[in-house]
Amino acid sequence: RKRLLPIVAGTFAERGYRRTTTAELAKRCKVRENILYRLWRDKKAMFVASIEFVYALSAETWQRLLAEGGDCKPPAERLLQYESEHHGESGLQRLVFAGLSETNDPAIRQALRTMYRRFHRFIGEQISAYRDVRRAPRPDVGLSAWAVIGLGTLASIVQELELLKSGERKRFIEEVGHLLMVGRPAR
Repeated sequence: RKRLLPIVAGTFAERGYRRTTTAELAKRCKVRENILYRLWRDKKAMFVASIEFVYALSAETWQRLLAEGGDCKPPAERLLQYESEHHGESGLQRLVFAGLSETNDPAIRQALRTMYRRFHRFIGEQISAYRDVRRAPRPDVGLSAWAVIGLGTLASIVQELELLKSGERKRFIEEVGHLLMVGRPAR
């Protein structure tokens, strides 16, 4: 499962939920279909696992970045800088967009709700810790965390539609992200 899930998620991200067949998934995973059905009960279960994978991959990346430390920037600033430089590289945001068109399915809807709540909790913790260290204004952290998620979604749309060049998108994420984290523009 651990070896196949990145391939399954990548296929859903590339082709969408409806256009992806289990035959295509098996072909890309270089296994027979029955192997996939031993790991997941059906295509929807594979898609739900892929949504969970999106969060797990992001969280793993962010936790590793936080553990490394490195420069003397606060953790929230390091995360924001990382996202400004690497946002959308995996292409998995497309999987989330595909899932949003399937929210009439209760299992997919719940998987997305869970993923977004987990992102919200993590981002809220980072914003709160950042504001404590910086003695920054305290606009509602929960609302700020949702706004950061919205920023990430908008950055994905901007990337997918090529509305901004790479450097402009990086600056957009950094500057708006800073405003949302701190509650005031960067100086």
